[in-house]
Amino acid sequence: MHVSDCYLPRLGGIEVQVRQLAMRQVAEGHDVHVITGTPGSGGVRSGVEMLDGVTVHRVAATIPFDLPVHPRTAHHVLTVIDRVGADAGDRLVVHVHAGVVSPFAWSGLRATAGRGLPTLVTVHSVWGPLAQPGFRVLDSLVHWSRMGVQLAAVSDVAAARIRSVVGGSTPVLVTPNGVDPSLWRVSPVPHSPSEVHAVSVLRLAPRKRARPLLDIVEAASAALSPGMRLRLTVVGDGPDRTRVERRVRDRGLDVSLPGRQTHEQIRSLYATADLFVQPSVKESFGLAALEARTAGLPVVARRETGITEFVRDGVEGLLVGSDDEMAVAITRLVADTGLREAIAAHNRAIEPDQVWPRVLETVDRAYEAAAARRRTSPSGA
Repeated sequence: MHVSDCYLPRLGGIEVQVRQLAMRQVAEGHDVHVITGTPGSGGVRSGVEMLDGVTVHRVAATIPFDLPVHPRTAHHVLTVIDRVGADAGDRLVVHVHAGVVSPFAWSGLRATAGRGLPTLVTVHSVWGPLAQPGFRVLDSLVHWSRMGVQLAAVSDVAAARIRSVVGGSTPVLVTPNGVDPSLWRVSPVPHSPSEVHAVSVLRLAPRKRARPLLDIVEAASAALSPGMRLRLTVVGDGPDRTRVERRVRDRGLDVSLPGRQTHEQIRSLYATADLFVQPSVKESFGLAALEARTAGLPVVARRETGITEFVRDGVEGLLVGSDDEMAVAITRLVADTGLREAIAAHNRAIEPDQVWPRVLETVDRAYEAAAARRRTSPSGA
């Protein structure tokens, strides 16, 4: 049983991963349900539907901007659990997916923890400075530290932030996002050796740092030798789009902004690209970077992010500590064709660890840990 603020038809990192995880669990023979605060197609706010073999329960209130907030989340979550649990028995495990702000997920967690169900919470974000007081407030409501809730995060970087907040007595596992390499393999399209095509896939929002990315690529271009061209394609949309477009236009940058694209379109784009750039600093995992690395692209990213789970400096890409260093790294990959091609060949030949069969095994072990933690908690049965 997955509990998530957002799910299809809304698209985003958490939504895509929860869907993929649920679909693959169905393929493994599990009876999988998703409870979400996201309206369905056509604005359907309540009811049950089947998507990709997954039973999806909609619990969406009429809220501006369709925010995943419902005044009776706990009641509705427990109603679904009681109905599903009658058939599942002691095999029922609740998997809560939480982001930076997840009112629906946290309310669902409070309900499931209070019922004494084995519960795994995967945090899909990097906890910032406000996490400690926020965690204390949540714990006073949920009492998860006493009720055997199993905490997890999508990367070691994100897990370390949680451990610093909850203390050493509360174990925090890592349940990473997954990728299917067969969906991202591409055959590179040859182009002029004097041109290097960089790609970034991100939401055009301040936290993802699309505008600083433009500054970085502009600095890298200025450092290139005469005759070399660096062009950038930024895939995505969001509230920063107008500002990004204005900066591209005002500075005459060699940047394309095609907006949101489908998986097939992004895959085709990767066939024409030479490297992938991820400028964000608060990146708990970096799914787009994992997909690009799986397609064979060298990845340039910050070393304090979860991207370090699958990118090693000089092996799958280049890791940096600042925007200035990122510009230098991009310039290096543009100028050093041998290095760029060696990294690309490695990425095409070697699959990352985060392939779905391994991820499913990791998640299953986390479910077992949640069940064991529930049995040994002070309030456990």
